[in-house]
Amino acid sequence: MNSIGKEFMEKTKEQYLGESDQDKGVPQPPLELACPDDAVRIDLPAADQLQVKKLDLTWAMDKRRTVRTYSRRALRLEELAYLLWYTQGVQEVTTRPVTLRTVPSAGARHSLETYLLVNNVTGLKPGLYRYIALEHKLMVVDLAEGLRESVVRSAFNQTVVGESAVTFIWTTALYRMKWRYGERSYRYIHLDAGHVCQNLYLAAQAVEAGVCAIGAFDDDQLHFLLGLDGHEYFAVYLATVGKL
Repeated sequence: MNSIGKEFMEKTKEQYLGESDQDKGVPQPPLELACPDDAVRIDLPAADQLQVKKLDLTWAMDKRRTVRTYSRRALRLEELAYLLWYTQGVQEVTTRPVTLRTVPSAGARHSLETYLLVNNVTGLKPGLYRYIALEHKLMVVDLAEGLRESVVRSAFNQTVVGESAVTFIWTTALYRMKWRYGERSYRYIHLDAGHVCQNLYLAAQAVEAGVCAIGAFDDDQLHFLLGLDGHEYFAVYLATVGKL
C-alpha cells in the first residue's frame, strides 16, 4: 500500500488531470479575494517611493540565513510595504486577465493571499491584517486582544511567531490555481510559496531584518483564526520577520 505522500505524487501526475475548467470554458475566478465594502483599508507607500539601501544580489544570497532572534526595534511601515511589494506586488494586470508580480507563479495564477500578524510595526495596531495586492493596501482583519498568543499556539508554541515585528502567513485561494491545473495545483501552490518566501529572505536584508520560514503549524487552529474553511482556502507557509 502506498503512503499518502506517494499517492499524492502519483495522482497529481499529468495523465490523471483530465479536462480543466479553463478548457471547458468556465469563467476564471477573481484575481484576488474580495475586500468587504466596510473593511478598514490602510494605504501603503507606493513602490517607487520606497527608500532602502541597495544590495548586491550575490552578496544577499550568500549572506542569507534563518534568523530566530530579533531586536526590539519596530519595523517601519515603509519597510513592511517594501517587503510586501517584493513578495506579492502587482506590477501589471494584463488583458487575459492575469497579474504579473514580483515573483513567479504557475501560469501567472497567483493563488496566494498574504495575511500578516503584526506585532511591532510603526503606525499599525497589533493584530491580523491582509495585503490587498491589487491596491497595494492593508485590510484590517482582527485586532482582538489575545490574538498574538492564539497564533503562537497554532504554530505549536514557536515563540518567534509572537516575538517578530511581523509574521507573514501565506494562504491560498485554491480554485484560482485549480481552474487551470486541476489536482496538480496542489504541487504548484507550494512551489509558489517557496518563490515568495525566498524573495522575503533576500528583501529583508535591505531593511536590516531577518527571516525565519515556518512550515510547522496546526492547520485547523490557524484556519479558525484566519476564518478559512481549510479546503478551498487554506494556509500554506509562515515566515517571521524582525529587525536585527
